[in-house]
Amino acid sequence: MFEKILYPTDFSDVSKKALEFIKQLKAAGTKEVIVFHVIDERPLERVMHHLGPNFDFKELSKAQDKYVKKEIRAVADELKKSGLDVKTRIDRGIPFREILKAEQEEDISIVVLGSHGISAVAEMLLGSVSEKVIRKSVKPVLVVRR
Repeated sequence: MFEKILYPTDFSDVSKKALEFIKQLKAAGTKEVIVFHVIDERPLERVMHHLGPNFDFKELSKAQDKYVKKEIRAVADELKKSGLDVKTRIDRGIPFREILKAEQEEDISIVVLGSHGISAVAEMLLGSVSEKVIRKSVKPVLVVRR
């Protein structure tokens, strides 16, 4: 039924909770999971404006990339131990837009994501990524609550 899952993650606690649901979906026929992270550079750009021209944005960006690769590898390894085929994907951009784009490009069966990300307070005020994905997705979306 849900053979190919797109799993957008920001490595927050609630996204890790969604990971447990994905493992359970293996019994329902899931074969492949695409572990997906979007690097949203907008917060870094805002901070950079205040730090001035001497701030080394490239070093910060490299550190962020290293962190994301380490985290996504750990998630992929965990899913592989459950017997699932795993692909990883890291994109840059606005998270909900990149998730919807990946949904089309990867021809997935379902999107599984957490209800809130790391910045839950900001999401309540600005509209959450999960809410936008739910409203605009053409595929089924499973949202895991806290």
